[in-house]
Amino acid sequence: MRAFRVAGWLACFLTVLASAGSAQEKPASGTKVILLGTGTPNAEPERSGSATAIVVNGAIYLVDCGPGVVRRANAAKLPIAELKRVFITHLHSDHTAGFSDLILTPWVLERTAPLEAYGPPGLKNMSEHIVAAYAEDIEMRAKGLEGANPTGYKVNAHEVQPGEIYKDANVTVKAFRVPHGAWKHAFGYRFETRDRTIVISGDTTASREMVKQARGVDVLIHEVYCEAGFDTRSEKWKKYHASFHTASRDLARIAAEAKPELLVLYHVLLWGQSEGQLMKEIQEIYKGPVALGKDLQVY
Repeated sequence: MRAFRVAGWLACFLTVLASAGSAQEKPASGTKVILLGTGTPNAEPERSGSATAIVVNGAIYLVDCGPGVVRRANAAKLPIAELKRVFITHLHSDHTAGFSDLILTPWVLERTAPLEAYGPPGLKNMSEHIVAAYAEDIEMRAKGLEGANPTGYKVNAHEVQPGEIYKDANVTVKAFRVPHGAWKHAFGYRFETRDRTIVISGDTTASREMVKQARGVDVLIHEVYCEAGFDTRSEKWKKYHASFHTASRDLARIAAEAKPELLVLYHVLLWGQSEGQLMKEIQEIYKGPVALGKDLQVY
């Protein structure tokens, strides 16, 4: 009996060892997704404003720049001077209130390249006005004793339309329209790298275009509100959210048809309901893998 137990233990040990060796031999993914901010306009201390980092072979591609974006990037151990590119879904303040921070703080911390910003019409105007608003700060830092470089605060704003909007050795980025209430220009983004495909919804109601763009992707990051919480809202806010955002079961239907490898929920509106209630509403319809995103989680 003792010999049998020893033999069994040894077989188990060898199996675990072999598995560990296989894991070490498997090449690490070149693409990772870091949720820098998963919040809404509500000033929740545990959730910063909407911001996501897609990191490909060390290069950083930001989607949106809500409040707290640079400090969250620092918490995620991203090199601040390498925050050089951002793709903005739409110009709502909870997705752009950190834009001035993204323009100026990495420059103060030695970024020399201008910020390359991609987004809807109106982005150039926003960029120019932010730089103008900080003209005295910029002059003091550049010409005073700090001796800041003369280029890192600048912004190259690219106003985009649907289609391929960016490509380099790491990634191809495609913009697609999403319906977000009265906004004339709101986009989702699709990132295609050598090892992963990722779609980020921005703010949107349910649409056939989302199903098309997200079909079979590795990660779908999508906004959502809890339907049980929705029922507690006033008629005014029901009308607003039904026109601007995506209900839990509508998102579940999108995911059930698109079949992403992983659905990640962000920009989550619970309205006093539990996270469990939201997940229950999703999982009534969508049976695939789903995660409720939190700030600084990595996928």
